Amino acid sequence: MRTNRAASKRFKRTATGKLKRAKAYARHNLGSKSRKRKRRLHEPALVEPTERRHMRKLLPYGG
Repeated sequence: MRTNRAASKRFKRTATGKLKRAKAYARHNLGSKSRKRKRRLHEPALVEPTERRHMRKLLPYGG
């Protein structure tokens, strides 16, 4: 099986096997967002358990 290269650049595997991802809406048009909201958007998020099955197919050898 081949690793999906786009997914491998966007997701990282944690030590416990979960997948870490970046949050959306944090790249541009930031002037209308509060400082608190922008700070929260730059924190990493985890992939939901319902999506992990799909991610396993994209990243068969880890992240």
